[in-house]
Amino acid sequence: MGEAMQDEAFEALLNYLKRSRGFDFTGYKRPSLMRLMKKRMAKVKVESYGEYFDFLQVNSVELTYLFDALLLNVTTFFRDASAWQSLAEEIIPRILDFKAENEPIRVWSAGCASGEEAYTLAIILAEALGIEEFKKRVKIYATDVDEDTLTQGRLASYTARVVRNVPEELRGRYFDTARTVYTFRNELRRAIIFGRHDLVQDAPISRLDLLVCRNTLMYFNAETQARILARFHFALKDTGFLFVGKAEMLLTHNNLFTPVQLKYRIFSKVPKVSLRDRLQVIAEAENTVVGNHLVENMRLRDEAFECLAVAQIIVDIQGNLILANRQARSLFNLSSNDLGRPFQDLELSYRPAELRSPIQQVYAEQRPLQLTNVEFPTLSKSNILYLDIEIIPLLGSNTEVLGVTIIFNDSTRTNLLERELQRFTQELETAYEELQCTNEELETTNEELQSTNEELETMNEELQSSNEELQATNEELRDRTVQLNHVNAFMESILTSIRVGMVVLDSRLSIQLWNGRAVELWGLRMEEIQGHFFFDLDIGLPVEQLRIPIRSCQAGTSDYEELELEAVNRRGKTISCRVICTPLIVEKLRQGIILLMEEGAVLGQ
Repeated sequence: MGEAMQDEAFEALLNYLKRSRGFDFTGYKRPSLMRLMKKRMAKVKVESYGEYFDFLQVNSVELTYLFDALLLNVTTFFRDASAWQSLAEEIIPRILDFKAENEPIRVWSAGCASGEEAYTLAIILAEALGIEEFKKRVKIYATDVDEDTLTQGRLASYTARVVRNVPEELRGRYFDTARTVYTFRNELRRAIIFGRHDLVQDAPISRLDLLVCRNTLMYFNAETQARILARFHFALKDTGFLFVGKAEMLLTHNNLFTPVQLKYRIFSKVPKVSLRDRLQVIAEAENTVVGNHLVENMRLRDEAFECLAVAQIIVDIQGNLILANRQARSLFNLSSNDLGRPFQDLELSYRPAELRSPIQQVYAEQRPLQLTNVEFPTLSKSNILYLDIEIIPLLGSNTEVLGVTIIFNDSTRTNLLERELQRFTQELETAYEELQCTNEELETTNEELQSTNEELETMNEELQSSNEELQATNEELRDRTVQLNHVNAFMESILTSIRVGMVVLDSRLSIQLWNGRAVELWGLRMEEIQGHFFFDLDIGLPVEQLRIPIRSCQAGTSDYEELELEAVNRRGKTISCRVICTPLIVEKLRQGIILLMEEGAVLGQ
C-alpha cells in the first residue's frame, strides 16, 4: 500500500474513533499516534490500517484497549522532584501573597490520569497552608478524557510501589495505610474534584491561580497546542501560573506566557491579551502568511463590529460570551475580562431579560426570536431604557449551529407612555428570576452532596463486604486449628498409650517419629534423633540386622517382616527384642517404614 493510501486509511481510523468514542485524535501529532497504533496492531496481529479498521468494527472491546494505548496514562507522585520542589518553594508562596485572607485558591490539573499529580498538588498546598486552611480554601479540578483512570483517581488508593516517591514523612501525614494499600486522607480528598474534560473540545475551567498540564501538550500538533494554550491563557487569572512538562518549552508563545523558571517549565500569564492576539497565535501555528492575512481580516471585522450603533454580543454554542461591541460593553458594564466567561455567570444573562431559555429555543428552532419592550434601568438609575432584543442563530455552512448573536435595540422613545405601567411588573419578574437562579444553584449543590453521599455509602458497603469475608476466613482458620489440635492430641494419646516401641522412617530412612516406649527401651529422646538416618543410631538394638527386612519392605518385595533380636536396653540389661517391620503406605504409595519393638525376656539371668 502506498504512503498516501496509508495516510488516508489512518485518517479514516481517527474519524471512526471520533464517531464511536466521542474523542477527537485529529489534533494529535501523527508520528506519535501512528507509532502507538502500530504497537497495538502488532498485539492483535494486524498489519494494515484498513485491516485494523475492519477488526475494530467486529471487536468492540478492542476500542477500549486502543483508546488506553493512545492516551499513555503515565504519571507518578512528585514526578521530576526538583521541579515540584521549585513549585512548592517559589511559586506557591507567590500565589499566596496575591491572596487576601480566606480567599479561595483554584487549581486545575489537566490530563491528570489516575490522580497522582492532583494529590501531589494537594500535599504541597496543604504543607503551605496547613490542613485546616487547605480544607476551607482550596479547590483542585482534576480532569482527563479517560473515564477508567478518573475512576482510579476518585478511589485515591495506591500500592506501596506507586507512592514510593512520596517522602516517608509526607506519606505518614497524608495517607491512611491498610497493609500494602495507601489511601489519601478522606477529609483532604474532598477538595479534589475529578471530571472528564477534553482539552481540544471542552471549555476551560476559569479563574485559576495555578494550571498544571505536564507532558500532555507534547502529544498535540502545533495548531492544536496553540488553541489549547489560548484557552489556558483565558483560564488563568492575571496573577496565575502555568506548570508544564520538561519536554514542553512554549518558546513560540511568549505573547501569552513568559518563563518564571524555564528550567522547570513554570510560566506566568501575560495579562490583557486580546482575542485578536489569541487568534494570531493559532494562525501562526499553521502558516505565517495565511496567519497575517487572517489577522488583518479580523481587525477589519472587529472594527466594523465595534462601530455598530446598537449593542450587540455573540455567545458560542458552549455558552461562552465571545464578543461584545463598544455599545454593549458600555450599556451592560462589561469588561474585556468578561469575554470568554460562561454567559450564564454574567448578570446580562438574566438582566434586563432572562436570555438563557430564549437562546435554547433559538437553538432548537434555528430561527430568530425577538423580545420586545424589555425594561432596563441605566447605571445612573435616573432613566429607564426600553430594549427590543433580537436573538439570531449563527449557522455554519452545513447548517450546524455555531452560536447566537444578540442585538439590543433601544426602543425607549417609543415606549415612554408605557414605562410607569410596566415598571412594577418588571421588578417582580426580575426578583422571581433571581430567586429561580438561586434555587437552581441550591438544587445543583444538593445533587452534588447527594452524589458524594452515595459514593461514600458505596465505599462503606465495599469495605463492610471485605471485612465480612475476612471474618469468615478467620473463623474458618480458627475452626481448622481447633480440629487440628484435637487430632494432634488424639494421636499423641494413642502413641503414649501403646506399650510397644514405635519408630516411623521416611522414604530416605530418616527418623520421623519415636514414641515414649522407644525412649524407655533405648534411652534416646525424640528431640535428639529426629531427622537422623536410622542406620547411624548407636543404641542397644543391632540396627544393621534390620537393613535387609527394611529394604525388602521399602522395595515392595515384602509387606511384613518379623525378627527376634538380642539387644541391650537403656539399663544395660541384655533382652530379647521382637521387631516387626511393615511399609508406611500413603495414597497407595510406599512412603516409609514402620518399626514396632517389643521387649521380651531378660537374658543371662
